[in-house]
Amino acid sequence: MKDAMAKNPYMKIMICQGYYDMATPFFAAEYTVSALDLDPSLRRNITFNYYDAGHMMYIDVKQLKKLHDDAASFIASAIRK
Repeated sequence: MKDAMAKNPYMKIMICQGYYDMATPFFAAEYTVSALDLDPSLRRNITFNYYDAGHMMYIDVKQLKKLHDDAASFIASAIRK
């Protein structure tokens, strides 16, 4: 990810995770991103979203709506000039 972001500083990344995910350890994504030692200007291109669910947050209607809204917001911000 670090190499790809260095080659394309406009690349945006959205990371979604559930608080109650039993398949993937919580904070693993934050740890991984922090271990990349990204330049702060690149770090701003990574968005974290959190859900009151497990890793299948889309099976709960309320969390599905939040995921939809977060994805729409992310896409809008990624294409903004």
